[in-house]
Amino acid sequence: MTVTIKAGKVTNVTGDTCRKGKEYAEAECINPTRTVTTTVSIKNAMYALLSVRTSKPIPKDKIGECVRHLRRIEVEAPVTAGEVIVKDILQTGADLIATKSLDLYQ
Repeated sequence: MTVTIKAGKVTNVTGDTCRKGKEYAEAECINPTRTVTTTVSIKNAMYALLSVRTSKPIPKDKIGECVRHLRRIEVEAPVTAGEVIVKDILQTGADLIATKSLDLYQ
């Protein structure tokens, strides 16, 4: 696939075979985003780390800052899969959600 950009705007996309491919190529060139999947520390659980992900993709240039921010986060068990851990992380509109349930461990 070839994307032509002039003055910061996509002017032409060739080699795409479907509408979604063209839309993806345009978005990737103008505002690339990714879903962040990582872990955060958790207290009082069987495991020391809780797997998490963003609820939607965030701008690629915010990923490093996001991961650095998450290194300082520590949640407390119990946690349920799907539970929001951080709301609107870095004002991206994406929430950080748990991907696993962890019970209180004594």
